[in-house]
Amino acid sequence: MVLPLVKLGALAVKTFSKPIASRLKKEAGLHPKFRQFIINVAQANHRLTTNIQRRIYGHATDVAIRPLNEEKAVQAASDLIGELFIFSVAGAAVIFEVQRSAAKEAKKEEQRKQEMEQIRQREEDLAKEVELLKLKVVELEKLANGRGLSGVFNFRHAQSEAERPVKAA
Repeated sequence: MVLPLVKLGALAVKTFSKPIASRLKKEAGLHPKFRQFIINVAQANHRLTTNIQRRIYGHATDVAIRPLNEEKAVQAASDLIGELFIFSVAGAAVIFEVQRSAAKEAKKEEQRKQEMEQIRQREEDLAKEVELLKLKVVELEKLANGRGLSGVFNFRHAQSEAERPVKAA
């Protein structure tokens, strides 16, 4: 019952993260200091991706890269921020799920160890009981050999001649 609720909760968090990411993207371009910061991030990202693409396609990488205009840079950085936010929320959900699963598995393993210990203890107890029964069987065999076959079926202990009371005549 808990597992579907946890998965449903993780899905809800991922779904709610999309509008939050959109709001972050919208607000990112409005604040002046943050706007300049994201423009710098977008320009650096643009240079990096352009160099990587040029290397992949075998073009010259020593050519000057034209910077993005301010609006494109803001849009690219806002998209990057939104994607990073969604990715981080999804990553956190995955990490939470893995940790929860590991804890559940550890609990199951501990329970299996306890069950195995109980089985071992029960086995030791039964082995002791078997040894005790073997000793009793050996003792009974000794008594039976001393009395003969009739001694095995006579459950009362036979009294020796000396122990019997003497009858007066």
